[in-house]
Amino acid sequence: MTSGTSPAVPALSEVLDVVEELWPSSLAESWDAVGLVAGRREAEVSTIHFAVDPVAEVVEEACRAGADLLITHHPLLLRGVTTVEAGTFKGAVIHRLIESGCALLSAHTNGDSAVGGVNDVLAEILGLEETTPLKPAEEGLNEEGLGRIGTLPQGTTLGDFAATVFGILPAVAGGVRVAGDRDAFIQRVALCGGAGDSLLQTAAEAGADVYITADLRHHPASEAREAAAGGRPYLMDVSHFASEWLWLPAAAQALDRALADRGWQVEVAVSGINTDPWDFVITPGH
Repeated sequence: MTSGTSPAVPALSEVLDVVEELWPSSLAESWDAVGLVAGRREAEVSTIHFAVDPVAEVVEEACRAGADLLITHHPLLLRGVTTVEAGTFKGAVIHRLIESGCALLSAHTNGDSAVGGVNDVLAEILGLEETTPLKPAEEGLNEEGLGRIGTLPQGTTLGDFAATVFGILPAVAGGVRVAGDRDAFIQRVALCGGAGDSLLQTAAEAGADVYITADLRHHPASEAREAAAGGRPYLMDVSHFASEWLWLPAAAQALDRALADRGWQVEVAVSGINTDPWDFVITPGH
């Protein structure tokens, strides 16, 4: 670059191409809504903001920071709407983004399944080795798919492992709920960031000692416990938001490097806003 030349800035369409390489839309589940929600593909992108949820506070943070693109894990328009009138929550968000010149992109289940995605990051932070997908992608690499299962280098008790999980997750009201013998020895760990009760049986069939996921409902959890051979897999229910937030710094770094490798200079930031919907919890004795 010659002296006085401005740094190269990509167009939104060029950022989308890089995002597609990192988190292919073909990996998204059939029911999902991923990709570009709002924005002009020809617009320049010099600042990118990452967050889990496209809620009003996050959108306001991104717009005030002058972001040209907000990438969220969760879709804004997953369920159909008939209006984006500004008096509605989703309409207000869309209007704020468009009026601020900030595009919105969702990388949801494709971000879960991809190599280096939500589940790979969670497995790596927990120290799992020799990981494989719980539900391999129908089309893609052997390493791609929903959930992960792997082995701890050294076994531990369920109670100690739960404390480790609690310690690595962002602090939220719900904490970590565990079903199983606190003193049981565990080493084989299955996980699925976000809501993963659809993989309860898969985790059991894979021989997991414990299965970590979020949003475990009463009936699926109860039935899984009843059906478990010798009590395994034990269950660990964590915050949906917390289990997926851990991916954001890794995703931001991956995108930043990929853009830099192509000669583009873009500022990439991660939101620190806690968008877990719960504010406090009351437990026995507290």
